[in-house]
Amino acid sequence: MVQYYISCQRELWFFAKQINMNYDNEDILIGRIIHEKSYSRERKNVKFGDVSFDFIKDKNLTVFEIKKSSRLTEPVKYQLYYYLWYIKKFTGKELNGIIVYPKEKKREKIKLTPKIEDEIEKILVKIKKVIKMKIPPSIKVKPYCKRCSYYEFCMV
Repeated sequence: MVQYYISCQRELWFFAKQINMNYDNEDILIGRIIHEKSYSRERKNVKFGDVSFDFIKDKNLTVFEIKKSSRLTEPVKYQLYYYLWYIKKFTGKELNGIIVYPKEKKREKIKLTPKIEDEIEKILVKIKKVIKMKIPPSIKVKPYCKRCSYYEFCMV
């Protein structure tokens, strides 16, 4: 939900209300294939409490998030920041994070800072407010709206 909050609060509201339009979205299907095929030697979808990581390397205490493209970096970063915050909250351990973009042969390291921890806690409060809304937040047109699975739902 953190990723949805950063990218589109309207999408967050739909997701929270279980209004899912992602069934036939080509980008989502491609993303799933990339996730399945990349890092095949790693044990994927590691569950920890309420969250599921793409994979984790215990040796260097790093959580990995696999993404199709680096177009939406900010929401993805915050998703991974949330995972790092969550682990720290429940274990006291500070882990590193790496976002990998296999198609682009790119990696981005991220680190949880006290400032980002505060931001995550504020975002979690704001997410609860969005979810409690009776109607979805108003439409805010963004550059990536046309590729969103909710595009016709929002714009038509």
